[in-house]
Amino acid sequence: MTVASLAPSELVILPLSAAMKQGSANEHEQAEQSAFMDALLGGRVSKAGYLAYLRTLRPVYAALESVGRDLAADPIVAPIFDAGLDRLASIDADLEQWAPGEDQSIESPAADAYAAAITESASWPGLYVAHHYTRYLGDLSGGQAVGALVNRAFDLDGKGLDFYDFAEIGKNKPYKDDYRTNLDAIGAELSETDRLRVVDEVCKAFQLNQGLFAELAGKLELPAN
Repeated sequence: MTVASLAPSELVILPLSAAMKQGSANEHEQAEQSAFMDALLGGRVSKAGYLAYLRTLRPVYAALESVGRDLAADPIVAPIFDAGLDRLASIDADLEQWAPGEDQSIESPAADAYAAAITESASWPGLYVAHHYTRYLGDLSGGQAVGALVNRAFDLDGKGLDFYDFAEIGKNKPYKDDYRTNLDAIGAELSETDRLRVVDEVCKAFQLNQGLFAELAGKLELPAN
């Protein structure tokens, strides 16, 4: 199924959270339907493949959290900034659980490009908000299903899955509702042009995710269906 895109004139009249979701629907769908994600959700990614996935995400979150700390007091970023969302320490804990003592670095041009885009988003905090939304709200939504599937596929009994555990923020649903309310408050202070810049950056973020997944699928021998 292909999701129809809204015209800019339709997006600018929406609350920012809705504009970000609807304006990036095509890119989001394409990322979700990538070969790697299809294999991961289908339980067809090996331990090596999942390790590569975590290792590839690490520089992305390192950049996201570094820029976030720098912008935490900015009036555009402050309404959504929350150190309780940080994932870098969780990724490191999972990597140590999955592959204790191993070198956790990975050569990934796609991850480097993604991290660079996040670093560059510091040039205007609205761009950073787009990356914050794409990663963290995704982690609190579809990411939870991924965690459950990985737990079941590898019979982990909850071990090595800190990445999906957001115990510090409380229940996901109320948190996500408040997050979207805060996005809308941010959007109310932006011009129409700047709101569209945010939406465009969300689209870019999903495209960068597509690049990650394509790289992972190309590197790994995915098991057949």
